[in-house]
Amino acid sequence: MEKKFIYLDNNATTKVDDIVVKEMQKYFTEVYGNPSSLYDLGQEAREAIENARQRIAKILNCDASEIYFTGSGTESDNLAIKGVARRYQNKGKHIITSAIEHHAVLNTVEYLGKKEGFEYSLVKVNNDGIVDLDHLKSLIRDDTIIISIMYANNETGAIQPIEEIGKIAKEKGIYFHTDAVQAAGKLSLDVKKLNVDMMSLSGHKFHAPKGVGILYKRNGINPIPLFHGGHHEKNLRPSTENVPYIMGIAKALEIAYDELEEHKEKIYKLKMMLKEGIEKNIEGVISNTPENSVFNTLNYSFKGIEGESILFSLNDFGIGVSTGSACTSGSLEPSHVIMAMGRDHAICHSSIRFSLSKYNTEDEIKYTIEKLKEVIERIRKISPYKQ
Repeated sequence: MEKKFIYLDNNATTKVDDIVVKEMQKYFTEVYGNPSSLYDLGQEAREAIENARQRIAKILNCDASEIYFTGSGTESDNLAIKGVARRYQNKGKHIITSAIEHHAVLNTVEYLGKKEGFEYSLVKVNNDGIVDLDHLKSLIRDDTIIISIMYANNETGAIQPIEEIGKIAKEKGIYFHTDAVQAAGKLSLDVKKLNVDMMSLSGHKFHAPKGVGILYKRNGINPIPLFHGGHHEKNLRPSTENVPYIMGIAKALEIAYDELEEHKEKIYKLKMMLKEGIEKNIEGVISNTPENSVFNTLNYSFKGIEGESILFSLNDFGIGVSTGSACTSGSLEPSHVIMAMGRDHAICHSSIRFSLSKYNTEDEIKYTIEKLKEVIERIRKISPYKQ
């Protein structure tokens, strides 16, 4: 096989699609006006943004006026949760989220608790990593104002029962936000069917650039802005709009859903090949990915081995994987997601995430299985940990 880097960490970020790059180029060098300017060059940029907003709204089954552009999924999460909590705190100061959320949500909720007098409760998950709906219902209080539960988990790929949670929230008159960053390009984003009030997306998870995100916000909800300084995005998100990146995220989302069935079939086949290869060829593995998971993600713990040892050893063979969320890769703490599923510390420290994309091939998966088996056997021979 031709020597190249085999990238299996697409939940961390994705390669920007060549078609997306081409779509963006015009807005760097030709339609480069400030969208707030009244002359033709600015208004052409404004028209492009509004066209992108309409195209995204079609995919989300919402009104274009409900789509807002941000700088990242993290910003969208913060704007939704902090903005709504602060705006409507007279109705209540209790927030519900889950133990397996991305830190963009967990740290936001924790901040509101420590600094602004809010209270929060964490919904537990079952051993398959899916939230316990009965426990969620038991946490709801008269002063619960927001529920924020992710759509698909970034580490295990577990799909959460968002539609059911949305119904529960709606019945209780509670605002419902979902971090759908890992669901984009993999699952339906129909906000009406999902019963969500707010949804966060991030471009670099579906072959758009880093540095651009989307917040869907149902009309009638009015978060307090995080920033102040201008009228942009209908006074919700001040800052001159990043026109090339907005055009990129719109194009990437269109490609993802135009080609969803084709890529789903291909990537799922590769996922099953990897799953079978790991489970047939390597002893002492524990799957952390449930059957009800997105089609590109697998997470395994390898007994008796530190996950970082596997990661660095695979890197030596030109294979890129992750020990969990890229945002916490500098931490020596065990995965909070795997811990929440009831695994012990040793198992949590030994987890590896494989996340595939449309650019992966069967040859890459075969090579990965071969080298993973070699790496595991070698490390176990020298590991001080007992299996």
